[in-house]
Amino acid sequence: MKNPWIAAVLNFFLMGPGTFYNGRRQAVGIGLTIGALVLSWLEFQVKDVAPSLYPIMFGTVFFMNLFFAYDGYTEAKRINGAAA
Repeated sequence: MKNPWIAAVLNFFLMGPGTFYNGRRQAVGIGLTIGALVLSWLEFQVKDVAPSLYPIMFGTVFFMNLFFAYDGYTEAKRINGAAA
């Protein structure tokens, strides 16, 4: 049994670990985690180089994190439904 809230929280704070936690798409989880690290680095670069663009970047990343949290949550629910 996978806890959907754990998957959601993991994916919200760093895209990928919740997907990896669910265990079905581990390669995707690893890829998303690497992508999230690169995106975080880029976000900090934008903050220093073009501060006026930072709110747009932050908002975009925030909504992406919400989507991946939802994805991790629903995937864990599907896994639990299939196991029942």
